[in-house]
Amino acid sequence: MTSAINTDGILGRRGLRTGVEWSTPAAARACAAQLIAEHRTRHQEILRNPHLSAEWARATVRAPQLLAAVQDAIGPDVAVENTFLVMKWPHRAFEIPWHQDGIDARVELDPNRSVSAWLAISDATLDNGCLHAVFGSHHFGYLPFSSEADNGAERGRADQATGFTADATTALPLRAGTALLINNRLLHRSGTNTGDGARVGLNIRYVAPGGIRRRDLQSPSPDPVTGTGW
Repeated sequence: MTSAINTDGILGRRGLRTGVEWSTPAAARACAAQLIAEHRTRHQEILRNPHLSAEWARATVRAPQLLAAVQDAIGPDVAVENTFLVMKWPHRAFEIPWHQDGIDARVELDPNRSVSAWLAISDATLDNGCLHAVFGSHHFGYLPFSSEADNGAERGRADQATGFTADATTALPLRAGTALLINNRLLHRSGTNTGDGARVGLNIRYVAPGGIRRRDLQSPSPDPVTGTGW
């Protein structure tokens, strides 16, 4: 007898997993304060691949509880495909539109061999631009993709991800030091920071061996974290 195919994917029916702790709240907020001070003058909003150059980010992608949750989802051999530090400065018009993490102009990730982690470095609240997601939308598969340049960063946009009512979306506020694991096909977005302080988050795309379906030859290779399958 053959086993049933799990059509829900590696993170279940909703397409995400909550309650992952990667740091203590105090340590995460201290990291956020340092990053805010460092980038306040330029008000830079997106920094690509900080795990390749910054010690705090290199340690963060290897945080033991976070890594254990990732391995539970995609197996023991794990590499980082990409990271984005996102800083939302108060009262600046900056929102990230509906998108799926596993597809962009450079790469398409196998949703059974990859997972995204969204880490709250500062507290992410309704006021300062926390994530909103459409639970179960990973069942749509990857949607038609386009890219646009914004503040020097290319972002994917799912062209069909429009027209959702407020009732269809769920806000996902997070305390500093906690994280979400996200199915790479799950539709999500975040709005403008209307609060009084900066919101700081880190997005990490993790892959298992064989998890990258196509890649621009100019893209860097995955950065192995655990295992020998690389």
